Amino acid sequence: MRHDLTTEARNPASESIDALPTLEMLRVINAADQEVALAVERELPSIARAVDAIAERLQAGGRLFYLGAGTSGRLGVLDASECPPTFNTPPEMVQGLIAGGDYALRRSVERAEDEPEQGRKDLADRGFDSGDALVGIAASGRTPYVLGGMRYAREIGALTIGLSCTVNSEVAQAAEIAITPIPGPEILTGSTRMRAGTATKLVLNMLSTGVMIRLGYVYGNLMVNVQPTNEKLTDRGRRIIARITGSSYDEASRLMTEGGSVRAAVLMHNLGLTRTEAEARLTAARGRLRVALGT
Repeated sequence: MRHDLTTEARNPASESIDALPTLEMLRVINAADQEVALAVERELPSIARAVDAIAERLQAGGRLFYLGAGTSGRLGVLDASECPPTFNTPPEMVQGLIAGGDYALRRSVERAEDEPEQGRKDLADRGFDSGDALVGIAASGRTPYVLGGMRYAREIGALTIGLSCTVNSEVAQAAEIAITPIPGPEILTGSTRMRAGTATKLVLNMLSTGVMIRLGYVYGNLMVNVQPTNEKLTDRGRRIIARITGSSYDEASRLMTEGGSVRAAVLMHNLGLTRTEAEARLTAARGRLRVALGT
């Protein structure tokens, strides 16, 4: 029964929240939010397993898919859409699917989540196969759309990860790797866009960022695969080059123009390579700047 779900429980700390002065109301919300990070911390071993398993799939040419409905689906689409501008990944490498399609990103399509066959179909329509990885996202842990997609993924031998915020959920049971932060009852009973949504966002941040670090898209804590597609990113790229190479900002600007990318520019400066040689070295290192530099 739905009333037995953790995400549907009533929070005693907020039972009279509508009668509180605004500042006290916000303190109740803030105090509850501080518990979310601790809930995610308890799941770090499972998140680490997921990061390594996803990275292995992507390194072999596979893709990562997020599948969810409502808030869970929107968070998955958001995380996927941030990967190309942050890490310069191909658009197809990380994909987010939401019940009801793109229309559901801005409008509620509540009944779409009740169709397990649509979850299967949406994955099949994207050519989802055994070499890919699926993260099924459902705060309640029982969304039919998500479960349908996860069962399909298991049938064809793909990697399945279940992200939910309910104890012993169906999503967790359907997954090879279960990630189950339990942030506790929502401030507004059943409003999983709040604490469960925050926990979900924190986990997705770790998954995508951790995977990209493992794949070599990061050097130190610098986004060395950033592409100069606007003024802000161009400036960031120059500053990254200057920081790694010790060169001046103007010299970094010249290097980036000649090298065509941050990583090639760094190799050209530090190893005295031509652009062609730098790009070949990066290819041999599978794009990992630290490996290409020999450090």
